[in-house]
Amino acid sequence: MTRNKGKPGPTAEPVSALMLALASYIAATPRRALPAEVVERAKLHLLDTIAAMVSGAPLLPGRRAIEYVTAMGGTPEATILTTGTRTSAVNAALANGMLAHSDETDDAYYLALVHPGCSIVPAALAMAERQKSSGRDLLRAIVLGYDVCARTSMALGIEHFRSAGHSTHSFGGTFGSAAAAGALANIDVRQARHLLSYAAQQASGLSCWARDVEHVEKAFDFGGMPARNGVTAATMVASGFTGVEDVFSGDRGFLHAFEPFIRPQEFVKGLGTRYDIMQTAIKRWPVGYPIQAPLDALSTLIDRHAIRAGEVEKVHITVDEQGARTVSGRKMSNINLQHLVAIMLLDGDISFEASHDPARSRDRDVLALKEKVQLVGSAALSKTKTTQAIVEITLARPGGPQGKARSTVVRHHTRAVLGSATRPMVRADLERKCVPLLQPALGKRRAAALVDAIWTIDRLPDVRALRRLLSRP
Repeated sequence: MTRNKGKPGPTAEPVSALMLALASYIAATPRRALPAEVVERAKLHLLDTIAAMVSGAPLLPGRRAIEYVTAMGGTPEATILTTGTRTSAVNAALANGMLAHSDETDDAYYLALVHPGCSIVPAALAMAERQKSSGRDLLRAIVLGYDVCARTSMALGIEHFRSAGHSTHSFGGTFGSAAAAGALANIDVRQARHLLSYAAQQASGLSCWARDVEHVEKAFDFGGMPARNGVTAATMVASGFTGVEDVFSGDRGFLHAFEPFIRPQEFVKGLGTRYDIMQTAIKRWPVGYPIQAPLDALSTLIDRHAIRAGEVEKVHITVDEQGARTVSGRKMSNINLQHLVAIMLLDGDISFEASHDPARSRDRDVLALKEKVQLVGSAALSKTKTTQAIVEITLARPGGPQGKARSTVVRHHTRAVLGSATRPMVRADLERKCVPLLQPALGKRRAAALVDAIWTIDRLPDVRALRRLLSRP
């Protein structure tokens, strides 16, 4: 429960309209009615992120997180998924955040350069367990977290901020997780101002995460650290911690510290009318988001032209410039475009197992096909408001003179990937993705029961009822 509510009291500094608008929006979350389509989308992202956590638990980052947090102990407030172990809400948020980004299964808001789900959902789940919150309150908090996460990155300048060495994923996740956790703690407007100050003090992250070859630090940077920071801020403020009344304005505040990049009004632009969870993509394949559109185009061509790997002479792929920089030739296989294109040509699809199999990185057939893949970044595609890709494949097929093979070029332009904002998934699409991710850890019956529970979670009076479904007995 929330203790020591923030008292109005005198303040030593004025509060800006920006801070008042954002703090008021956060504090009003428990009473906010959401449009039906937003509630539905929140359910999809909740299930998608839980599937990412469950499937991420056996991977190296997940194992490290579980071992570390289990050894820490802590008051049994919230569950570490797949283990049945309970620890403090702060520790559970850290562990489950790392599980959610153990690989590249989690959602992404590409145009804002954030992965909202892997930090916000673990933070919200941990706080909801601690507070004995209802499913409806959990969904409202998640929607709020996505709003604040995306707006933080936009306010900081997105790619300009990242190019300067900062991590939009960590900054956005910290503010979004704090907002979600704070709403579940039922903080008032003044406490929300203090919450944002504690979030700002913890906001950190460098984009050198791209050099992490084992995805362990990346899982911490994207998921574990922001979720932990957010729950830390919320629990401290809920227990009576006070702080700076307006961290955004005034001398040496947040806006001053990041002045070269900051666009302050982005923090509150469209609050209550533009829900950023509706702009966040759910991945069709468990790989980096910039690879989704190329795989979509490649899958279409394979199906349409019955392409076999042995016929392929060359694959030419065009994506936006930032996407090309992110996924070209990376050491981590599940964000290496050339590697994944080769696997899809050989297998006809990308499974979770194939994208995480280290042996495929040494496979001769995969290595040979990788050499045939050319990737370029396009300034024109960088200007689009959707994630797009153009794939051209040169094939050697019978039909040339004197029985020789002739070269044939096939081409497809993907303008909207399944799971994107302009082509969103529905429940059946998401179940096709998530059930195979849940079953190995939970079993068929428990996985099916969990899926059903998420679809009706807005009728659940206490989120702790999910605990029995989040791990094997």
